[in-house]
Amino acid sequence: MSADIKYAYKRHNTWVYRRTYPKAVQPILGSSLKQSLKTADAKQAKARVAELNQTFTNLVKEVQAHADAATHEPNLETPELAVALPRYQRARLLGEQPVHALARRYLEELSQTLRPGTTKSIRYALELLSSHVGNKLKIGELSSDTGRDILKLISKLSPNVRKYAEAKEASLTKLAELSQTYESISLTPQTQGRIFKQMQRFLDWCVREGELEINPWVTLSIRAKPEVSPHGVLTDEQVSTLLKAKDRVLHSALLFGLLTGMRSGEICGLMAEDITHKENLGRFIQIKPNAIRQLKSKAAEREVPLHQILEQLLDTSLPKQGRLFPYLTVDAVVKRYAKLRRLYPDLLGSVFHSTRKWFITQCERTGTPEHFTASLVGHHSARSANKLTYGLYSAGISDAQKREIVDGVRLSAK
Repeated sequence: MSADIKYAYKRHNTWVYRRTYPKAVQPILGSSLKQSLKTADAKQAKARVAELNQTFTNLVKEVQAHADAATHEPNLETPELAVALPRYQRARLLGEQPVHALARRYLEELSQTLRPGTTKSIRYALELLSSHVGNKLKIGELSSDTGRDILKLISKLSPNVRKYAEAKEASLTKLAELSQTYESISLTPQTQGRIFKQMQRFLDWCVREGELEINPWVTLSIRAKPEVSPHGVLTDEQVSTLLKAKDRVLHSALLFGLLTGMRSGEICGLMAEDITHKENLGRFIQIKPNAIRQLKSKAAEREVPLHQILEQLLDTSLPKQGRLFPYLTVDAVVKRYAKLRRLYPDLLGSVFHSTRKWFITQCERTGTPEHFTASLVGHHSARSANKLTYGLYSAGISDAQKREIVDGVRLSAK
């Protein structure tokens, strides 16, 4: 039997306080003081009722003390009644919100802090979740069985499933069926894990927002073993193929990748204003965050000397102000390099990022210390095991040393 507490009653497993004001003060304070106690425990409810009884008494006394001075017309000399905000908020049942509505709230919140490209994969994962559970399933109705079903379906998805006409606005179940029908390959374990991890983070957010008590999928994960298959380093023959192709879109960007080791995103965000002259050391370019792109890490912010070939390119082909590659994006780089792979079969197995690997390989083959190369390509220094002496106390290699390394890289179009 439920405990009997004066001025409180239990509703939906939560105690609610309600006490009627005297009729004399009801025109000012309303009919009653009603507030959720936000607990199902009778002892806690009794303690909170005692607090609210004191608040109730203080309010009534203040109103009665000023009742005689109150008039219908505003009186600036009459002291205002200060009423504090209630300590307890209105009770809300856990798990009652629809999944699709919470997913929309979650994406709107992330869009305020993350860049559009970053939220793309998150949006795709939540679209898969919402398409599977529909518009009616509540967040509290998600179970570990639901999570296992979703994991099985994700494991059946193919990398190209979204390109099919039938895949438009299709559910996760339908996408898995299309993948099995049209292709014999599936997403890598890393990609499967990334999709499910985004769903997990959404459920963790629901817990923090008070929509769930616990994440029902916290013990679930992708069981397939990750496959490590990094893209290869460009061979000298492949570099020769790229140079001879002289692709109208990528040729200049490829030269920057081969001769500086920059990432594609860093190249797309280069500005003419980032170029500096250092007397006999030639021209350098500063790689730093800007409105076009962010950097991968703090170590990626650096200054790189420009090879003589790149200096000639700046003088003859590239803009003198603004972006050096105004029409280039990371997405355009990826798609254009894919076209080059189709046109030149010997490029198979390489991507644009392979130009960065080629540059690092050339540095190693010329005997450049690893921590020197790390300074040029924006990696964390590997100068000592504890990263203390050089990592904290050294200012890094000199500009002259950087210039010597870059000048040692040779391109040859056979």
